[in-house]
Amino acid sequence: MANDRLRQLEDVEKEIALVLQSAGTIVLELSKEKANANLLDRQLNQFQTSINRVENELSAQIRYLTQVATGQPHEGSTYSARKDCQMALNRAEYARVKLGELARTCEMMLDPQT
Repeated sequence: MANDRLRQLEDVEKEIALVLQSAGTIVLELSKEKANANLLDRQLNQFQTSINRVENELSAQIRYLTQVATGQPHEGSTYSARKDCQMALNRAEYARVKLGELARTCEMMLDPQT
């Protein structure tokens, strides 16, 4: 799961490189005295397509991270289950300590010579 997330982020990085390349080509073409309209259209379409892919993938990554950070169940994570288990262990330990204190109090009340 983590490898898939990293691969997806690497793909986003490559897509950002395409965005920058398209933007550079557009600026270069616009700086010419007579710009090639067909090239501008193709580069603009490439730019918009790449921007949309980057935005969609980053939004998906942010949604995933938000889900993980809020403790909601999600694919491939055991954090929530581990956290629940640890809290249960803490409650059990607290109950054990309190029962021990109660047992000592009861023993002292029943056997006042000690």
